[in-house]
Amino acid sequence: MVDSGTIRTTCPYCGVGCGVLATPQQNGHVSIEGDPGHPANYGRLCSKGNALGETLGLDGRLLYPEVDGKTVGWDQALDHVAHKLNTTIQKHGPDSVGFYLSGQMLTEDYYIANKLMKGFIGSANVDTNSRLCMSSTVAGHKRAFGADTVPGNYEDLEHADLVVLVGSNMTWCHPVLFQRLMAAKEQRPGLNIVVIDPRRTKTAELANLHLPIKPDGDVALFNGLLQRIVASQMVDTNYVGDHTTGFAAAVNATQISQKELIKQTGLSAAQLDEFYSLFVNTEKVVTCFSQGVNQSTSGTDKVNAIINCHLATGRIGRKGMGPFSLTGQPNAMGGREVGGLANMLAAHMDMENQEHRTLVQEFWGAPNLAPKPGLKAVELFRALKTGKIKALWIMGTNPMVSLPETENVAKALANCPTVIVSDIMADTATSQFATVKLPALGWGEKSGTVTNSERRVSRQRAFLPAPGEARPDWWHVAEVGKKMGFVDAFSFKSAAEIFAEHAALSGHKNDGKRDFDIGAYADVSEAAYDALSPFQWPQPKNAEPSITRFFANGSFYTKDKRANFVPTRLQSQTKPGRGKQVLNTGRVRDHWHTMTRTGKSPTLSGHIAEPYCEIARSDASRLGIESADLVLLRSGRTEIILRALISDKIQTGHVFAPMHWSSNLSSLTSVNAMVKADLDPHSGQPALKSGRVTLERARMAIFGFAVTRHEPMDLPTAYWAKAITKSGWRIEFAHNSARALPNLVKAIANTDVDTADVAFHAPKENQQRLAWFDGAHLRTAIYFGAEPVAVSRDWAVAQLDATFDDPTRRYRMVAGRPGKDMPDPGPIVCSCFSVGANQILEAADNGCRSVAEIGQKLSAGTNCGSCKAEIAELIHERALLAAE
Repeated sequence: MVDSGTIRTTCPYCGVGCGVLATPQQNGHVSIEGDPGHPANYGRLCSKGNALGETLGLDGRLLYPEVDGKTVGWDQALDHVAHKLNTTIQKHGPDSVGFYLSGQMLTEDYYIANKLMKGFIGSANVDTNSRLCMSSTVAGHKRAFGADTVPGNYEDLEHADLVVLVGSNMTWCHPVLFQRLMAAKEQRPGLNIVVIDPRRTKTAELANLHLPIKPDGDVALFNGLLQRIVASQMVDTNYVGDHTTGFAAAVNATQISQKELIKQTGLSAAQLDEFYSLFVNTEKVVTCFSQGVNQSTSGTDKVNAIINCHLATGRIGRKGMGPFSLTGQPNAMGGREVGGLANMLAAHMDMENQEHRTLVQEFWGAPNLAPKPGLKAVELFRALKTGKIKALWIMGTNPMVSLPETENVAKALANCPTVIVSDIMADTATSQFATVKLPALGWGEKSGTVTNSERRVSRQRAFLPAPGEARPDWWHVAEVGKKMGFVDAFSFKSAAEIFAEHAALSGHKNDGKRDFDIGAYADVSEAAYDALSPFQWPQPKNAEPSITRFFANGSFYTKDKRANFVPTRLQSQTKPGRGKQVLNTGRVRDHWHTMTRTGKSPTLSGHIAEPYCEIARSDASRLGIESADLVLLRSGRTEIILRALISDKIQTGHVFAPMHWSSNLSSLTSVNAMVKADLDPHSGQPALKSGRVTLERARMAIFGFAVTRHEPMDLPTAYWAKAITKSGWRIEFAHNSARALPNLVKAIANTDVDTADVAFHAPKENQQRLAWFDGAHLRTAIYFGAEPVAVSRDWAVAQLDATFDDPTRRYRMVAGRPGKDMPDPGPIVCSCFSVGANQILEAADNGCRSVAEIGQKLSAGTNCGSCKAEIAELIHERALLAAE
């Protein structure tokens, strides 16, 4: 039973699409819980979902429209946008305009933007940041199935006997789904999990088998698997003969010798045999793949190499088996459904299919349907740089951080006469180039639908009032459409009306010919839309609810209704170059994209608080880099500084860096500045996981750490990173000259060095510590020296909440030597319950020998479970020490 003040909504983070119960409190806070009735998560939430209530503040929000830096009313802003778009089209044609959208948008927003651009402006120059995440999957699906269809659903993970995770750190990136998988494994210990990833991630720690494949060795690996399937006589000849085409050609094209297979994959013959034997001899196999597959110049071929193996064995569309794409963003799937990609039409229809074009044009009454596919994301910004695009509307995304070659993105935006940005935040790396800013609604304020990775449509519902003059993205676009002269086509009064039109188009002249069909909701009322329960498509009109899996009995969406086996090419094994490392980019557990939301949460910022670079121990030793050093990465003329994390879980010659940090919380502009915009030839998706960089120890004269109650701005130093805490901020900093120290101290403490209430000098360590107090409470503490400062960060942060009546206690705090009355929890491991590493180690010393026992004692790992691998490592570490 849900409380009357509780709103059922959907999480705005990853593509798992978890149901959330949000309950506004009288004190202005919002209580967040998982929705036990939602079929994606059954009440589970990850650390990010649990902390959503901490991210709803209005600090930094864009609340009023702006034109040329001046606050204006909505009428003036919308008139200005419509005039700019119309005059640009009149002077330079429809293709001089572009839209760049986001998987953060709701389906209704996406639909309206695509309708305006493709149907009425008359250009397909509308693309989305989902191009950076999942477009290789789209291309692979369409080549194999004739449509962008995900065959299975989440339940298949619980029925499988083998789950293969390719290029997916599911523990951190799709944690609730991973917990469903681990719960199934606890029930059926015989369920095997294989992780295929160059890094030994937290997911790999919990797998039965980890294959540390060479980057871009996936096509070779699955081509070799197809050969083994044929050699083992495990081809499902009936399925292949009745429902597919091109099998012989694909098999012939995938021939690869054992020697070449080992060379391409970097795996041993024994590792290959173990994986191939597991796959061949297990009927119920689900192969999940994510960014490690997609973000590559051979991403589409990787997808088809995986699909080929499932088609050959007939392991598709049945319970517990099939290829499964794990989407990155909350509504990447919804965007794909409405034609959010530049080469697609709405309702999964094809831009180059004349029958589809006619159908959409007639349904919309579109006077000027785009005649050809438009520019994909990277191409769009290249056209912006050369001046072919004269007006660009960016909605809900930050390409200055997320796109590769961000230096060129900056030049492109600076070169564009009209840059319109719809966003919830006032100042992002992208919005600094905006000539027009339009305030959008954020999660908790906006209302609409999203679609998760298993084709499940769920509602996001508003439970907070619209702040300032912020309005929904669909309203921005619809109002501009009306002012451009298309009144009848854009006179929508609510998201429900848009959803009904979207549903009606999906069912229009469909009759089972197209995969995407939610025609059952074409006549949805406002009340029914408000009460809409999660559902999976297809849901045709006047039909019984459809099955939730595709293709078990064939009937694909190609012309001959057969699936296509696709011959795939081996990726050339390019070496990094002399003295260079391969840069792999990705996510961390508790942060999301560019941290405009998660960066507001003290809970989430406690796990990893600064950008870092994971380096193989062998490389660190060779380069003279020690733990906690700062390292300098170079790519061409671009340089960035990151904290070194020395690891035994990454291959020699490779480095890993998260993509979240940018100039809002660090001196780093974007890790993607180091990545060249090399594209997959089929999908246009950039290879964000194969940058080429040089690496060296950064020479710094001073290193420092600080905690303070007030956010410091404009830190005058070569390296800095700040993170919000429960009662203030924590700051890491370093500089190549000690002469900068007085200005640094003033920027952090807002006063001079010699005004400190307590000072401590440690000559042996060449370190100093300063502290300022407001009465009995710490205001600012700064620790600095010639080497990285050895002070427990989480303990120091906790002192902002301590009481310092005793002068002795103040000196111990500044000296960084806590006593028994000042316990140090250690670095946060479990964000859900704020449990630190020292607490876990102490519990292990006192008899806890398993993750479950730690959970019973400290609650760590008992909620979202994404910290279980780290807890297991700490227990193992303690056991090794005890055995010495």
